Amino acid sequence: MHVAVLLTDPARPVLDEPAAAALARRWGGAAPRWLCPGVAAEIALAAPPADGAAAREALAARGIDLAVLPAAGRRKRALLADMDSTMIEQECIDELADLAGVGARVAAITAAAMNGELDFEAALRARVALLAGLPETAIAEVLARRITLRPGGRALVATMAAAGARCVLVSGGFTAFTGPVAARLGFHEHRANRLLVAGGRLTGEVGAPVLGRAAKVEALEALGGSGIAPAEVLAVGDGANDLDMLARAGMGVALHAKPAVAARCDIRIDHGDLTALLYLQGYAREEFRDG
Repeated sequence: MHVAVLLTDPARPVLDEPAAAALARRWGGAAPRWLCPGVAAEIALAAPPADGAAAREALAARGIDLAVLPAAGRRKRALLADMDSTMIEQECIDELADLAGVGARVAAITAAAMNGELDFEAALRARVALLAGLPETAIAEVLARRITLRPGGRALVATMAAAGARCVLVSGGFTAFTGPVAARLGFHEHRANRLLVAGGRLTGEVGAPVLGRAAKVEALEALGGSGIAPAEVLAVGDGANDLDMLARAGMGVALHAKPAVAARCDIRIDHGDLTALLYLQGYAREEFRDG
């Protein structure tokens, strides 16, 4: 058995009964079960539809995301989440670079690295080098004035945690940011790189070892120590350094991802917010914890 999940941005709910019912008839599925009126519905199917990819593209033009998933094992025992442009709406290093007066140079490197055009570690070191001399106080300034949480993040973490899931924030960014963000969102733990500081200023170096693409897979596998298998993990990210983690997890979700990343992922959320990850697991809106 499989399930087709239809969802959209809760801020602009455009999913209607005729659209969901028409898809159910077309695929010989059960009547739609509404997880949230106007926002999310699911359709039980006997097998994956042959034209699923075409249907996804057609619905995307209307602002609707579609994912077809196995019905068994949808609710996951762990959440493994990227931070920059996933749990928050910014890239922290780009915000620091803007304060340092090198914003355009760093943003260009960030974009290329996240789309898989540059080696992650080399790109990270090159960007951090451009921050040398920036006052350490810039970190607190960015956190206070520039970082915003992606909508739905609090509900995602709170709901999964209340159901007993382990929630881990894992980032190729920096602990100076993952610590506060993890605390705000309710994650159980966080992993990231260390920005080195001397005399109250950034040195332009990253502490060894650099946590990148492989480290995210290692974080997933470390959950095995808690008895959580990869198949029981929901992973979410947007950049090229997330791809191995997304492929290894039982449910890997590309959220508002870079084009090269979205093209390689079966589950893509291009319109919904982070609550989409709850709907994918079969949670109804009334089951959400709002953090």
